[in-house]
Amino acid sequence: MTLIAAVGQAQSRDARKAGMQATHQALHQLGTLSPALCLVMVPYRYDPEQVINGVASLLSNTPTLGCSVSSALSQEGAFSHSVIVAILAGDALQAETHWFPTYSQASAETAIRISQLLSYEQQPAEQVIVFADGLNGNADEFLAELPAGLSVLGGLSSGDMRSANSFQIAGTQSGMGGLAAAFLRGSIKTGIGYGHGWHAVGSHFRVTRSRGFWLRTLDGHPASESYSNLFGRPAREWAFPPLNYMSRIYPLGFEQLYTDELLVRAPLRVEADGSFRMNSGLREGSDAYLMVGSPSDCKDAARQATRQALQALGTAKPVFALVLIDLSWQLLLQAHPGEEIQAIQEELGLNVPLAGGYTLGQIVPPRDLNSRPDLLNQHILVAIFGENEKAK
Repeated sequence: MTLIAAVGQAQSRDARKAGMQATHQALHQLGTLSPALCLVMVPYRYDPEQVINGVASLLSNTPTLGCSVSSALSQEGAFSHSVIVAILAGDALQAETHWFPTYSQASAETAIRISQLLSYEQQPAEQVIVFADGLNGNADEFLAELPAGLSVLGGLSSGDMRSANSFQIAGTQSGMGGLAAAFLRGSIKTGIGYGHGWHAVGSHFRVTRSRGFWLRTLDGHPASESYSNLFGRPAREWAFPPLNYMSRIYPLGFEQLYTDELLVRAPLRVEADGSFRMNSGLREGSDAYLMVGSPSDCKDAARQATRQALQALGTAKPVFALVLIDLSWQLLLQAHPGEEIQAIQEELGLNVPLAGGYTLGQIVPPRDLNSRPDLLNQHILVAIFGENEKAK
């Protein structure tokens, strides 16, 4: 039994050519082993159909999963114009992918459909990976309808913030507003770690009006006005670039029962009426704390998440790392691009293939068999795949 991985990357004005070249690079590293799963990280500026055409021209019927990201990640760092293709190969892994085009309109129903598909299988899935639309849809409803204890990891795809469009990829299908899922089986083991580099600074708010994904008022005033008072920029400026997107690096932290950790929720953008568009609903009357991040704390969080993932992997040998990082890290570390990847490699080593991207949210498995997966903002998620000892 064998499990290995390889990562290729390519940049081209021709989207199909970029997908084909990145795939060719990865296949060249694999030798004679048969591809079992292909992961594709595509900067949202590319045409996904053309990228997948290029990938499929070399991989035929290999299960393929991917999504749009603001920048793609590999061992070399972050790339805003490169397609990243990661291929897992060997007889230790079996995978199948599924496409759910109506996720944004029916998030809970999508979770129910996934549960049904899993129940049809005689061999239970060891791991489920999902990429969902990060600008539309209801991730909270989706996760709440999944079976308790189901090991799900993934992210909310980022994209064009102005048009609120992102895309997802499953097999040869792609589109906006959907969810792509992969069911993994076989002699594989996944170690998962996550963390963030933000902390509360003392400024306290009360959520006085919230409807759906829109945080309308804090302490009775438009949300942008509350931030204007803190940062000294007029409230109207928060509705326009760059402040309406930079607001993501100033998330809110909410107290949780039975833990000292704050639940972090970050704006996607600031609307013209001063409200914050979130990707998770907030409860009226809840208390919130302003949070700020630092590059050094983010790098520490990357190291800690990697150590946590390696510890969870146990004695299994690391074969591949999937890294999904919140878009806020890219904004915060723009003067030091790729340093979080270096921090990961300090713990993981330079020889383990790595791929991923910057997302608008991270999905992590439940903490126990009675819980459901969690939606995170502002985090780094490191998922390390290895081969179970019993397979050798």
